[in-house]
Parts: sequence; structure tokens; C-alpha cells
Amino acid sequence: MSDRPRRTAKTDQLDAHRHRNTGEALTSDTGTKIADDQRSLRAGRRGPMLLQGTRFYRKQSQFSRERIPEKVVHARGFGVHGSFELHTSLSDVTCAHFLSEPGTVTPVFVRFSNFIGSRGSKDTAIDVRGFATKFYTREGNYDSLALSFGVFIVQDPMKFADFVHSIKPDPATDVPQAASAHDTFWDYVTCNQESAHMVMWLMSMRGRPRSWRMMEAWPINTMRLVGAQGRSTFARFVWKPELGVHSLLLDEANVLGGVDPDYHRNDMIEAIESGAYPRYELGVQLIAEEDEHAYDFDILDDTKFWPEEQVPVRMVGTMTLDRLTDDFFAEEEQSSFDPSTLVPGIAMTDDPVLQGRSFAYRDTDYHRLGTANLNHIPINQPITGVHDNARDGFVRHRIDTDAVDYGRNALADDTPAQTPAAEGGYAEPATPVEGRVTREVQSAGFDDHFSQARMYWNSLSEIERDDLLQTFAYHLGKVASADVRARTVEMFCNVDRDLACALADEIGVDRPAGDHIDHDLTSPTLSSMDTESSAATLRVGVLVGDGFDDSEVGPVLQAVEDAGAVVHVVGGRLGTVTATSGATLTVDETVITGHPALYDALYVVGGTDLDQRRFDEAIAEFVRQAHRYLKPIAVAATGQGQAALPADADRAGVFEPGDADIAETFVAALARHRVWERG
Repeated sequence: MSDRPRRTAKTDQLDAHRHRNTGEALTSDTGTKIADDQRSLRAGRRGPMLLQGTRFYRKQSQFSRERIPEKVVHARGFGVHGSFELHTSLSDVTCAHFLSEPGTVTPVFVRFSNFIGSRGSKDTAIDVRGFATKFYTREGNYDSLALSFGVFIVQDPMKFADFVHSIKPDPATDVPQAASAHDTFWDYVTCNQESAHMVMWLMSMRGRPRSWRMMEAWPINTMRLVGAQGRSTFARFVWKPELGVHSLLLDEANVLGGVDPDYHRNDMIEAIESGAYPRYELGVQLIAEEDEHAYDFDILDDTKFWPEEQVPVRMVGTMTLDRLTDDFFAEEEQSSFDPSTLVPGIAMTDDPVLQGRSFAYRDTDYHRLGTANLNHIPINQPITGVHDNARDGFVRHRIDTDAVDYGRNALADDTPAQTPAAEGGYAEPATPVEGRVTREVQSAGFDDHFSQARMYWNSLSEIERDDLLQTFAYHLGKVASADVRARTVEMFCNVDRDLACALADEIGVDRPAGDHIDHDLTSPTLSSMDTESSAATLRVGVLVGDGFDDSEVGPVLQAVEDAGAVVHVVGGRLGTVTATSGATLTVDETVITGHPALYDALYVVGGTDLDQRRFDEAIAEFVRQAHRYLKPIAVAATGQGQAALPADADRAGVFEPGDADIAETFVAALARHRVWERG
């Protein structure tokens, strides 16, 4: 299931910047040894501080500048190192080296993030996630900026700041944090109806991933792949997780935001530290240049999805994430991603959102990191080296020893020299441009806001539709303006009348008068019900006290671990619990520090504890909530009395002593993630 982290050229490069305290004497940043780092210089024991005591000034000024401004969006991030290995060549459509030769291994750095909230917000907010990947290729860096949704919310970058303002906290009160459940967002949605498609994704289960390791991601922009002869092909990429696509329930995500705000971070840390390295397959969808207008959607419109049934996905390589950062600030917080960071063989298109992003990302980081020298920061440095005539500015580490700081020179033999495109230099493909200066939309397809939103609805299972309705009702139930609620219902009647009517009933407005559009296409891959099913890396909470039967419990725990799941022993207090045989289990968490939402399934072993009443009540609450969250529950003989469910409770997915092959059936239910039939 695991292997050792792969060492790469990027690993070696970063090693040169790593530092560990090894017992040397404390020095200033100029190398002078410090005699006293604990007391400030004063005029007398009770007198004022003296300006000449420069150690305090320098130490404090360094501290005052330890934080850099957080990102306006995607502020809450988490970075992981890994590598990408190509297994299927794309040399027929691109000359990019890392996509051309099977077996090529490219170091990567991936930043997962939430879009809405601040850096201190919760992981499990209902939100779109970022999945930005920096490929350190031998031709320079390539940045791929993906989202956990296959579509975007605006068609033109001019609207992006308005959208962000609408979804961010109220400017007067600064609430709510990391939430779209407020008036201004839904007012924006109803006034900008191109948002309909992405809002369907946001309200669906894809807005609440179980784990970053179980989340698809799409770099939503349309790119060009350029071949050796200059021929270009339109392309979109997708990351598909090895573990399939799985989600949290609405209530579960809300509870986890309080129980463990770092839930997704802890999940990633646990997986990598245990050697269960997350893996993703990279796929690409290709559209020939001559087929640009052959579809019923505009391929340059980022509010439109490329259905896999119409544009098949070609899987080309595997990314493995196998190493955590050594210094979160130096690596994750200072990492910079930019969709215009390209390598030969990959080029931009006239996708309007891509055009805007190519300016916005770099400009934002110039402000946030305070310098144009952001690629001097080790995490952003290419492994190929940088050779240019740039000089000066903050964070300038390189010491240039020559006087030539301009291009087209004779004093340095015109170096650094340009590289012709035929020899690997980056050059944009020659594409035709014609027309008048205008602000008109790119095509009539950009004005179709509901066909693909309805396709998304058509593609969902009944379980997913019910969940989407509940999520809509939760968000709009927090909207104070009845007018905004009513307009939202009218808008989404275009997607599905039954959905809009049910929503109207939930949020106290009149049912809409119209009907949904006539569009019955589906794209089955949009449903996450038929996905990879595995118990690997899932968390099983084992509620156990003293006096359990090891001969009964042991085989179940072994079956769980053999399936690749992770056992978390939850007791009344830390320490160990003892079986009747004398065998012991070490308690990982207590019923106070643990919570049923943290586990994918429960094994209720039960037993005795010093505070029996508290222990029994905690087990009963764990079981009640796990049952509500549709999680598999297995019960041992010693836990039967403590795990009692109401007589009318649905017993689907509840496995008790005497059931045939309890270990096998419990693990099989765990692999499905949820007992959906119980819902």
C-alpha cells in the first residue's frame, strides 16, 4: 500500500535551505554572538528602555513581520510534496517534456485550499476547494490551478471581485465566516444567473469532500497543447483520486467544523505519516482545433463542463503525495501559483477567465509577498535555475557580479541569450485574431445558463438530489430577505421545477409559476454514487473499556486493519484497557476528545470504566449520531447493552453478535462509506 518517499531534484534543492538547531551559540542575523537575549537594556533597574539596546529592536521588528498578508481567496491552505510519473505519452499533441516520455518523473508541490474563509477558518466549510499543483519540470515550472468543481461561477474576470465581495463576510459586521449562507451571496447569484451551474455543484455533496484524498479536481480553464510542429489542440485536465469520490453529510460537516477544524489537514497528515500515500490519476480531454464549434456548449466558457461522454478523458500519469512540509510558512505560506507559469507545449487560449487569471494571480502575490522576486523563495524556485538580467527588490538572494543588467548587449556577448522555439524556447503558438474592439459575449452559448445546470441535476441519484435540496434549504434558510429567497426559487425553477417547489416549501416563499427548461441530457460521471469503493485509510472508532472478550474482538480488528482501515481505540480515559484474557489495548482518544463525526464507522466493544455512567452515556451518544450519519456500526457481546438503539431504529448496517461473518460484512459496509439504505 505504501513505499518510501521518492527523492527528487527538488528535494535536493530544498535540502540546501533546511536548518536544524545543533547546539551553536546564539547570534544576531549579522552573525554576532548575543550575550543576553532575555532582558531589554534600561536606564536603571526600574528605568525606561534605551534605544541603543538594539537587540530588542531587531528581535521585535523581526517578530512584527513574521506574518505576510493572507490570500484574498484560498487563504486556508495546506501544502504537500510529491512526484508525478507519466505512464502514457501525450507526444502526439504536445512537446512538453514531462508529458512526452513515459517513465518521466517530475517533482511536484500541491496546495489544497478552501476558497471562502480566512486562514483560520474550518476545513469542512461548504465550499469549493483549490488543488494547485506546481510541476518542477526540466523545462521550468508549470502551474496547474484546479478546483474541486468542474466549472466556475463567472464567465468574465471583470465580475470576479464582485462575486468574492458578495460571498465574503458582511463588511459592517465581518460575519459570517467561511459561509455562503447569507443574503449578499444569494442576491449576487440571482442577479448573475450564469452562476447557476456552479451553485448546483456547491450545494451538492461535492461541496463537502470527505477528504482531499477523495476529491476530484479540474483546472477549469481551457488550455492549448502544442505539438512539435506547432499544431495546437484544445485541452482540459482532471485529477481523479485513487480512493474514489466521497463526501461528508451536511450536519456532519457542520459538526466537524467545531470538533476538528483541521479535519482535512489531520486526515492528510495521518495518511502520509502512515505511508498510505494519496494518489491521483491525471486525465486530459482533447478537442481538435477544427472542432472548436462542434459542441452544444462553448468550449471557452468556464461555466460549462466538458461531459466525459462527449469528450473522453485520456489518463496519462499518476501523482503520489508522500512528504509533508518541514516548515509550513517557508513552503506553504510562501508558495506562489500562477496559471501563466507555462512550459513549451502548453499555451493559453482566449478563455476569458484564463486571460484574467493570468494577470490576477501574479499581481496578487506581488502584493502579498511584497516583492517581484517571489521565485527567489526556495519553494517557488525552478530546478532548472534562473538566468536573467533582473536586479534589486525585496527578497533578492542572488549576488550578481557583473554590470550588465539589460538585454541586447555586447559587453556580455548578448547573454543571457534567447533560445529559439525550435530549440526549446517558450513561444506562443500563432493563432488568428480578428474582429472589432467590443465587450460583447464570446458566443450565444455564453448566454445559456441553465442547460448544463439541468444536466447536472439529471445526472444525480435520488440520494444526491435529496441531499442537494437539504443543502439549498440550509443556506437559504439563513437568508433574511424574503425577496432574495423568492428570486432564488424562481431562478432554479429553470433547472428543475420539482426542486424549486420543494425548496419554496422549505423556505417559506410561494412556489414558482414557470417550468424547467427542456434539456434531458445526462453525464453519469457527475454522480459520485458509482465510485471507487474501498475501506483503505478509513477511520474506525473502537469504543472499548475493561473486560472485553479478546477472542471475539481480535478477529474483527484484524479484518479492519487487513482492509487498510485505521483503528482508533476510544476509551473512557487515556492509558490501556484490559481484556478478560489479560491482553491490552492502548487508548488513542477518549470519549471526551473523540466524537462520532471523526470516524467512518464504529465498533462498539463496550466494557467497564471508572466512571461507568459517563462511559455508558457517551457510547449511547456515539451510536446515536453514527446511526444518524449513516455509518456502519458493529457491536460486540460486551457492548450490546451500551449500544442499544430504539426499537423502531432501522437496523441496516448494524452488525451484532451472532450475525454470520460479522467481520467480513462490517468491513464490506465500511468500504461503501455510508449505509445509504438506512437514509
